Amino acid sequence: MGRGWHSCSVSNDAEGGNRDLREQTTRRLETALSTFGTAALARMEERLPWFRRMPAEQRSWIGLVAQTSIAAFVDWFRNGEKTRVALGGEVFATAPREMMRTIRLQHTVDMVRVISEVVETRLHDLAAPGGEAQLREAILRYTREVAFSAAQVYARAAETRGAWDARLEALVVDSLLRGDGDDGLHSWAAALGWTTKPVFVLAGHAPEEDPEAIADQIRLSARRLRVDVLSGVQGHRLIVIAGGAEDPLAAAQLLSAKFGPGPVVVGPEAPDLYGATASARAALAGLRSAVGWPDAPRPVLAAELLPERALDGDAVAREYLVSEVYGPIQAAGAPLLDTLTTYLEQGSSLEATARLLYVHPNTVRYRLRRVSELTGLPPTDGRGAFTLRIALVLGRFAERPRSA
Repeated sequence: MGRGWHSCSVSNDAEGGNRDLREQTTRRLETALSTFGTAALARMEERLPWFRRMPAEQRSWIGLVAQTSIAAFVDWFRNGEKTRVALGGEVFATAPREMMRTIRLQHTVDMVRVISEVVETRLHDLAAPGGEAQLREAILRYTREVAFSAAQVYARAAETRGAWDARLEALVVDSLLRGDGDDGLHSWAAALGWTTKPVFVLAGHAPEEDPEAIADQIRLSARRLRVDVLSGVQGHRLIVIAGGAEDPLAAAQLLSAKFGPGPVVVGPEAPDLYGATASARAALAGLRSAVGWPDAPRPVLAAELLPERALDGDAVAREYLVSEVYGPIQAAGAPLLDTLTTYLEQGSSLEATARLLYVHPNTVRYRLRRVSELTGLPPTDGRGAFTLRIALVLGRFAERPRSA
């Protein structure tokens, strides 16, 4: 009984002694508190290159944060290290919100480390006699808690920023599809930091995943390609705006793996984001009409779907086939137009065409080669012949009298 009482008495005495040491050390810390901020800033100026490069206003923010962090430590130490360290609410609340965009997590860790070093260098002066180990252990615990708290603050900020960026991306995509090149598009693109050029648009079906997860996967793939992207899911469609690719088709081939099943159509290259509406519309028109070409490659250029787009009612595709395909052939003269027409009607037979036109087969070959040079579409190729046939029909429609 006596031994148990003695043990309890010793324990109480030790606890009381620790409490006295803590109170004495706390008073010393409070007395030196005003000098810590200045000392911490001087040490950061000496040790941290990123801090030296900052403007004076941002360095003053860091000073506020350093001072508040030290004050929070003193308060935490006074309370017996029992309260939770809340870096976001207690420390960053003293600085403007813009600081979160300027100071990275690694910078915050560097800052806390330097502040801890400043306190540790004065450990023997700050701690009450015999309280050095107690203060050193408290500094280590506080630094660890601050690191965890900082990571949580930055994680929440990144999550919020990611959701906001995804919303801005969707607004940019929607604005481009509507053809709204107004101030809203410029401000949204500026907020996303988009300055990349040239750009092109991909359109396909969205996979059955969460839209945010889709956007994250596309951004990850684009980062590997060193390509900038904006994306948006609209119902069952996935639209991706890509910029800065040296080889758009090669980039599109890799990005198309993130789309759902079905065709992926690549719109024509545009000089910048604000001129990408035509690329987006061509890609979407190609996506709607791609069902007419089941064996189309994936991805497929919107230009390769011109005949399907024209048959599906795409006015841009019809106009292109008339002006850029039928027009040059017609301007080259009747023999060229007649040769092409006869060749297509005779099932791509050189001999039958030459016989009907009373010319040598080599003449037919020369004229067909000339058609290919003028339009970029070889009549001897099945796909080229199909496109040329549609262009001829549309050209004749365009030339018919209005009274017909």
